[in-house]
Amino acid sequence: MKSVAAFGEIMLRLSPPGRERLFQSSGFLTYFGGGEANVVASLAQFGHPARFITVLPTNEIASAAVRELRMLGVDTSAIVRRGGRLGLYFVETGANQKPTQVIYDRAHSAIAEAKPGDIDWGAALQGMDWFHITGITPALSRSAADLSLEAVRAAKAAGLTVSVDLNYRSKLWNYGVSAPEVMPEIFRFADVGIANEEEFQQSLGLGTELPPPAERLDRKVYERLTAEVMSLYPQLSKVAVTLRENTSADRNGWSAVLRTKTEFVSGVRYDITDIVDRIGGGDAFVAGLIHGFDAFRTDGEALDFALAASCLKHSIPGDFNLVSEREVLALMKGGGSGRVRR
Repeated sequence: MKSVAAFGEIMLRLSPPGRERLFQSSGFLTYFGGGEANVVASLAQFGHPARFITVLPTNEIASAAVRELRMLGVDTSAIVRRGGRLGLYFVETGANQKPTQVIYDRAHSAIAEAKPGDIDWGAALQGMDWFHITGITPALSRSAADLSLEAVRAAKAAGLTVSVDLNYRSKLWNYGVSAPEVMPEIFRFADVGIANEEEFQQSLGLGTELPPPAERLDRKVYERLTAEVMSLYPQLSKVAVTLRENTSADRNGWSAVLRTKTEFVSGVRYDITDIVDRIGGGDAFVAGLIHGFDAFRTDGEALDFALAASCLKHSIPGDFNLVSEREVLALMKGGGSGRVRR
C-alpha cells in the first residue's frame, strides 16, 4: 500500500453532549481532529503507512493529541514540538432545521506561527509516496501559507503524488489576503484536486457561474466545471467534486463526480438520514479516494469506495472515521440495512 503523509493542524474539539446548545450543560465531550489529521487517521485504518506532519506546543494537551494519533496507527515522528498553543474549536451539533455551528479558537496556535524552515521536509517526507494538504492551513496566517507552499514544493521535488483539498473556510481567511490570492499557487502543485462545487470559485477565483442549488444535479454542470479546472491546471491528473444536498441537519444527500484525463465518472448517491456527526465527512471521502486509487482497478470503483467510507463517517461521533476497509466494502456490496451482525 502507498505510504501517505499529510501536513496541517490538529486541534482539540469541544462539543456539548447530544444535541445540546453550547454551555447548556456544564460538560463537554472532547475529541481531537483537523482536516489533514482526519485523512491520515482514516488511511491508517485502511492499512496504509500514514504520517502526520505538524507543529505542536510542548504541553500535555498536545501530547494527548499525539498519543491519540499513535493509538490509531499514525506515524508522529515528523511532528515538531515548540512554543505556541494547541488550537481549539467548539461544535454545536445541529438538528432538523437548526444547523451545526462551529466556533474557532485557533489564533496564534503553534502551526499558525510556524514559518518556512521550521520543518525538515527531507526527513518528514522520507519513505512517503503521497502527500496531502488542504486549504485550511494556508488560511491560518501568512507564515502558515508560506510554509504550505514550501511543503508542496518539497513533495513534488521528492517525486510524491500531491493531493490538495481546497476546503474553503470563510471564518479563517482574515489576515489581509483572500484565498484566491494564495491557493492557486499551491494548487498548481496538485496531481489530484478535491473540492465541492463552490470552493473552486471561493478558493481559486474561477468565474464559472453555477446554477441555483436545485439545478446542480445536472451531470453536464460538473462536466463543464471539472473540464475548466483541468484546463486551467493542466498538471492535474484527477479532479473530484463532492456533491452534498442539505435537506436538514439530520438528512443529506451525498455523492461525487470524478474527472480524469480520459473520462468523467459519476459516483453512487447515498441518502444519509439521522446524521450523528457530519464533521470529517469530506476528509473521510478524501482518505477513501486515496485508498481507492491504490486498491481498485478503476477510478469508478475508487470513487464509490470514497463515497461509502464518507457515508459511514456520518454515523460516528468525532472527527476521525473509525471504520475498516472491510466495513466500507460491505456497504458497497449492499450491506447498509443496519441489521445486527451476529
